[in-house]
Parts: sequence; C-alpha cells; structure tokens
Amino acid sequence: MSLSRHINAEEIIEKSKDHPQIKFANAARRHGPANTSHWNRDEDVAGLSKYTIPPKGVSSRSAYQLLHDEMALDGNPTLNLASFVHTYMPEEATKLMVENISKNIVDQEEYPAAQLIHNRCISMIADLWKAPKDAKPIGTATAGSSEAIMLGGLAMKKRWQEARKAAGKDYFHPNIVFGSNAQVALEKFARYFDVECRLVPVTEEHDFVMNPHDALQYIDENTIGVMVILGSTYTGHFENVQLMSDLLDNLQQRTGLDIPIHVDAASGGFFAPFAYPHLKWSFEIPRVVSINASGHKFGLVYVGIGWVLWRDESLLHKDLIFELHYLGSTEYSFTLNFSKPAAPIIGQMFNFLNLGVDGFKRIAVKDLRNARMLSRALNGTYFKVLSSIHLPVHEDRGDDVPEHYRSGLPVVSFRLSDEFKKANPQVEQKWIQTLLKTKGWIVPNYNAPEGTEDVEILRVVVRESVSEDLVERLIVDIVEITESLQGSEGNLMATTSNSAVHHPEKHHGRPDPENFGKSHKPAKKQAGFSRQC
Repeated sequence: MSLSRHINAEEIIEKSKDHPQIKFANAARRHGPANTSHWNRDEDVAGLSKYTIPPKGVSSRSAYQLLHDEMALDGNPTLNLASFVHTYMPEEATKLMVENISKNIVDQEEYPAAQLIHNRCISMIADLWKAPKDAKPIGTATAGSSEAIMLGGLAMKKRWQEARKAAGKDYFHPNIVFGSNAQVALEKFARYFDVECRLVPVTEEHDFVMNPHDALQYIDENTIGVMVILGSTYTGHFENVQLMSDLLDNLQQRTGLDIPIHVDAASGGFFAPFAYPHLKWSFEIPRVVSINASGHKFGLVYVGIGWVLWRDESLLHKDLIFELHYLGSTEYSFTLNFSKPAAPIIGQMFNFLNLGVDGFKRIAVKDLRNARMLSRALNGTYFKVLSSIHLPVHEDRGDDVPEHYRSGLPVVSFRLSDEFKKANPQVEQKWIQTLLKTKGWIVPNYNAPEGTEDVEILRVVVRESVSEDLVERLIVDIVEITESLQGSEGNLMATTSNSAVHHPEKHHGRPDPENFGKSHKPAKKQAGFSRQC
C-alpha cells in the first residue's frame, strides 16, 4: 500500500484555479464535493467534501452509487497483464468468501472452524512442498508474500544471532544474499530489520536471475541466509535452488559455514509443483529451511493471502513466538499483525477442494500453452523474447507437456529487436505500453535488474483469466501498434512523449520525499521496485 498524505483542499484549490487542464471546471466543484452533476435524484451527495468526513451522512444507495461510478475509472482487471495477482474465482467461491467476510481468523475461540481450515491448508501445502515425513513442519497464513518474506527472514536472523551468541562472536552485523532481480519485499526486509542487503548482479546471459556461482563471493560468516527466487518477476525464470544448495554444501565442507536457504516462491510455489513435478526446489532439499508463496497469485485466490512454512518447528526460535491466552485456551502466533480476515483462507481451501492436483495442473498447462503462443508470435515479428518457457529442452515435440520445455512461470518478457531499433531509431519502447493502454491493455515497460539496467523489458503475465482469444487479440494489437510507430504516428509520439498527463488529485496526495526524516548516514540506494509485480 502506498503512502498518502493529507490534502489541504483550500490550498490546492487556490493553486490550481488557473491550471490549463481544470480552469474551466465547474466553480462549485472547487470546494471539493464529489462529482454528482449527472444525477437527477441524488442531490443529497452534491455537497459532500472529498477530503473531510461529512458532518451528515447520505443514504447507503447514494454512497454506493457515488463510489461505484468513481471505481469505473479503474482499469479492467482481466486486461491488467502487468500483475501476477489473481482476478477470477468461481461464483461459489465468491459467495463463500462473502459469507465469511466478517470473520477474524485470530479469534480462534469464536471461529474454531476457520482455524481448523487454516490448519488443514498448512498440512496440504507442507505435503505439496515435500516436507520430510520425520519433521514437524509449521507455518501460517499471511497478508501476502511480503509479510511471509519478513517472517522467513526474521527466523533466519534470530537463528544466526543465537548461534553467534553461543559461540561468543559478534552478532550485530548480519547480512543476507539474493539476486538484484528480487522483488522489493526482500529489500524491505533487509532495510526494516537492519540486515545488510548484498545484491548479486544479474546478467542477460543467465536470464536476468541470480547465478548461484556468483552468489558465493557475497557470503561470509555474517550471512544469515540466501534467498532463492522461484519465479522472477522480471522474466518468470526459476533460480536454481538445487545448484545453490550444492554449492553451499561444498562451502560448508571447506569453511564450516552452514548457510540456510529461504525460497521466495511467491509466484512459483503454487505453480511449479503442478507444472514441473520433478523439479527439485522445495523441502526435499535439506538446506531449504523455509518457503513463502502467495495464495493470491497462482494459488488462484483473490488478493489478500500468503503463506510461509518452515520444514520443522525447531527452526522457529521461542523468542519470536507469542502466546495468546484467550477464553481459557492458549494459542501460538508468529505474524507481523494481529487481526487477519478468514475469508481468503477459506477461499484457498475452496480451490484445493474444487481443483485438486489435476485441476491446478490443467490450469498451469493452459497458461503455459497460451504463453508459448504469445512468445512464438512475438519472436517472429519485431521483438526478441527474453523469457524462455517456449524453448524446448531437447527437440520440439509440439505438445503441451511443460517439462518438455524450459521451466518457468507463464510470463512473456520481450523487447524490440535490434533490427527494428536500428531501422527506427526514433521509436521508444515505452510508447508501446502507452498505446496498448488506449486499447485497454495494461502491459508494463521497465528496465531490467541491476547489472542489466540498460535493457528495457515489456512483460505479459498469462493468468488463468487470459484466454487464447485474448492472447490472439493482444498479438494483433501489439503488432499493429508497433507497425504504426514506423510511420507518421511514430513521429507524432516523438513530439508528444515528453508531455505528461497531470492528475492533480493523485499528485497532491503523494508525499514529498524531501519531508521524510533524515539520517546522519547517506540514504540507502533502492535497487528493486514493486512495479514489476
């Protein structure tokens, strides 16, 4: 959630009276009421202020209609190809979640059935991620993978600190290692919890993801762990968990350093087990101590649910666990917040029961098939495809078996080909993103991770709701737009591309970074950004 600052409506109104884009607006609107001039029967909302709570409320119908109309300005979630977040569930799932929308999962005495469903979800996920039979896996639902990553990192930090204390060594300078392609949540963990962030630069040769061999040079006795990403948000590639583990095994034999692995499987955790059942990445690798995943990505639940599991209870230090004594019972908690909705957890269980292994697999196969179709179509036009799920492992058998192709998420990352850029030097790749938006598509254009910053990438996430028909339409629109940029429209875009659209309300609600509290040390440079998620 982004930060928003308080808006002084009177001050903004005075400053914006002569703005060229709004000076012709209705004078009555300048005092901040909601726009309701097109209503005939709901004049009771005409005087509502935008930035202060009204002294007197309006009818529920009027409040609904006002917000309903305003939300129509949002993009279409189905056409939002920038996001990994799931946007469709069956009618029965939606009904079930609405029925339980008022339940707080933390109230275990009041809602014991919801807690039992949570427990069963943990068991099912532990089995899916191949937890050892002789271990005692433990885990919890979270608000998403960001919270889950924080918990996984905190557990590793605490274990490292306790081991250093026991050895009589310094325990004040922990560091953590992961690739520069990491999602911003990993960097947040390091910054928020005072852990040195050691980013491993990536290369295009290694598919814009961390090369385990390159990671070794960043590891020392203060390293609390390595985070390996199963499904890069840039290109969908999987980092090699098995290879990282093998290299750390060798490092331990040579130096005695025992470095654990946390797998950030935000997107891959509910995709790889079904698409690539023979791929080794989870708890079958002994060095993997914890895994996180987003239920609201390829777990196919609406937004608001993540999961983190540890291979054994012993990996959670008792200082991290809080006892909850309530109504005569004792429960144990390891989360960053207290209250949490039960509805997304129930939605996750619905998917487990409704789809089963076969259903999840069929969706994964379909997603990959559509992603391969898009990849092959673009590769034959004006683009170079950077993702690789369309490339056969050996010979092309022309089938839909995911393991016959290179592993990865159903993501298509691509850029303009060198030939196109040479023939059309005036064309900027970001224009394609802008023009696709005029057709309803949201396709992001961004720079590759640290180490390859000069490469621009367009990316499409092929989710369950992205059908073959939509992919075909998208291909046509991308090709038509790209061809149009070679002519007069390209010249027009070149002359207007520096004219940004001004959104006064959005602009004035954004904090000024110069006003944030200062440190005596230089501000830490941010390498990752959440826009690629």
